[in-house]
Amino acid sequence: MNKTRLEGLLNINLKDSFNNLYVLCDYETLLKKSISLEKFVYLCKKKDVKLIQYRDKINSNSIQIENLKYLKQNLNIPIIINDRIELISYVDGLHLGQEDFYNIHKDLNIAVKLIRTKIKNKLLGLSTHNEVEILQANELDLDMIGLGAYKATKTKVVPNLLGEKISYLAKISKHPVCAIGGVKIDDKIKNVQFNVVGSAFYEN
Repeated sequence: MNKTRLEGLLNINLKDSFNNLYVLCDYETLLKKSISLEKFVYLCKKKDVKLIQYRDKINSNSIQIENLKYLKQNLNIPIIINDRIELISYVDGLHLGQEDFYNIHKDLNIAVKLIRTKIKNKLLGLSTHNEVEILQANELDLDMIGLGAYKATKTKVVPNLLGEKISYLAKISKHPVCAIGGVKIDDKIKNVQFNVVGSAFYEN
């Protein structure tokens, strides 16, 4: 059976592999916790991280490029950038929210085609929050979806928490599912291929 783009990069069969570790490398969080990129790389290797999403709302593009180059040189892990499509040449993929897609075009299929002209064959992820958004995502040329929020977090107030319902929603997705929001490294969430972990990554 042919591997998907994501399976090819990870060299695993995602139909049989669940709750893999997908870590948010949020630069502001690193600063708040006094964690260097060197320490972040060490933790990723130690904890068998499979995917990284780089988020950076404070540095210039040139500094972000240097940080991305450092991560690429020191980790053999696909790196996805959050929002910054202009930096796609330095990473393995792009993750966008619903509003980002609609800002590109009100027709999601056209939005994806326009994004694909820029990112080519690289990974593309979309945030989803409910059944309607998942069913829409099923028709799109995506590599994965983010799904959440799973639980409440200290960093973001989310009105709609999925809780145990996340497993049902994940089952209806044609794409690999990345659970987001209050997810812990050791959470066992049925039908979810990736646990997307933020601040909890730095806990013991």
